[in-house]
Amino acid sequence: MLDRPIDKLLFSAGEWRFDTLKRTYDAIEEVAIGEMGLDPYPNQIELISSEQMLDAYSSNGVPIIYNHWSFGKRFATDEKMYRKGYSGLAYEIVINSNPCISYIMEENTMTMQALVMAHAAFGHNHFFKNNYLFREQTDAAGILDYLKFAKDYVARCEEKYGFPAVERVLDAAHALMEQGVNRYGRRPRASFSEEQARAEARIEHQRETFSDLWRTLPPPSKVQSPPPEAINALNETLGLPEENLLYFLEKFSPSLKDWERELLRITRNIAQYFYPQRQTKMMNEGCATYVHYKIMNRLYERGQIDEGTMMEFLASHSSVVFQPEFDDRRYSGINPYALGFAMMCDIERVTLDPTEEDREYLPEIAGNGDVMGTLKNAWANFRDDSFIAQYLSPRLIREMRLFKLSDKAEASDYRVAAIHDDRGYTEVRRALARQYDPALLSPNLQVTGADLTRDRRLTLTHWLNDRVPLAQRDAQAVLAHVADLWGYDVELKGVGPDDEELYSYEASPGV
Repeated sequence: MLDRPIDKLLFSAGEWRFDTLKRTYDAIEEVAIGEMGLDPYPNQIELISSEQMLDAYSSNGVPIIYNHWSFGKRFATDEKMYRKGYSGLAYEIVINSNPCISYIMEENTMTMQALVMAHAAFGHNHFFKNNYLFREQTDAAGILDYLKFAKDYVARCEEKYGFPAVERVLDAAHALMEQGVNRYGRRPRASFSEEQARAEARIEHQRETFSDLWRTLPPPSKVQSPPPEAINALNETLGLPEENLLYFLEKFSPSLKDWERELLRITRNIAQYFYPQRQTKMMNEGCATYVHYKIMNRLYERGQIDEGTMMEFLASHSSVVFQPEFDDRRYSGINPYALGFAMMCDIERVTLDPTEEDREYLPEIAGNGDVMGTLKNAWANFRDDSFIAQYLSPRLIREMRLFKLSDKAEASDYRVAAIHDDRGYTEVRRALARQYDPALLSPNLQVTGADLTRDRRLTLTHWLNDRVPLAQRDAQAVLAHVADLWGYDVELKGVGPDDEELYSYEASPGV
């Protein structure tokens, strides 16, 4: 056991004080930036109570959000589970903003405060600032201002148009949030100030160009069917097919009012803000867990924390990266912390002490000796699926005992399709990467037709993956929301291989 002078320790008791927090934060920053070379946003650390943490849960972790009943429902559910002891609370919540805001709980011990500052304020923070998805699709400097604008705008709409009218639009928009993002960055991201200027310009343009044409159109029976070339030209003008349902409804719905369109725009901007987090959950948590592990160990090596602190830290860390076996009652899939941390540590091993197998499978990083350079490059330029496809090593596949099962609907049994051999490693890596592919996690739904010249019927197409249809009850419920926003009949077609139509649902707007 090392002899550690008391005066060198950052803290020696479980209770925290503000001066202790500041001293510990400075030491963590010195290791994170000075030694590891991390590049985070400026940090803002906020101490909150357990009830405030529950409140942050209910609003997806953002500090400012508009009012909606779903947030209160989630708060009530989480609070009940927490009070009864059925679930715990996160030690922290971190927000992708500039400055980066990290919420840490008052109830944490000083050891846990050190851990979560290293984890959130430097691990997650560095990832948010440097990963390409966050750089391309989010505006960290403007998100807090935009959330305040959204909250104020919704409040004004509630006062002017009534709670039921606003709730109807937000309910429909929330049901479509997963289909309200630009998955491939087709449209350039605007800053908050640009968004606000555009909103004002749109409102002014609509005032100047208002037309009563929609109301005066003859009924469908008196309108002749347009030729196919006219329909194709209209679809091209509308930008069809369109994957972003909220964008299409905001721009082209014949029935929405100006303020309702702005509510859709607010919802899809917030959905876009969260979209990179869904694509990088495993990498983000793996990065933050690796960073806090290295920082806490480095503080111990420097004599700034004692053995008791390390024992408490390691107990918590081990719980975070614990992976239950498939037959364990606690198993619910692969723990993103466990897989992410294991892959970061494995990359460190491959760069410093590679085997011949590593040199064959990972020749671009094997033995390069640059651990942090390799990791920072991966954190900046990959998302979960591509990271696994690039860096999952055969050794880690064996250590985590991963293999591939084939499950076909027409077969009565599972079949082991890939094991631990040369061919199997490639198959396992490819299969695991597919499980994190955002194109396969969410249904491929697109707007493919809008008959604005006759009955204004909207057509959506679901391109099935492996012939798996949408759940009928959920699909029809969400389709009703689409019809409500569109204002006319909506049809959803499920299309399989060779453009074979496998199912279809229809919905009409509510009264």
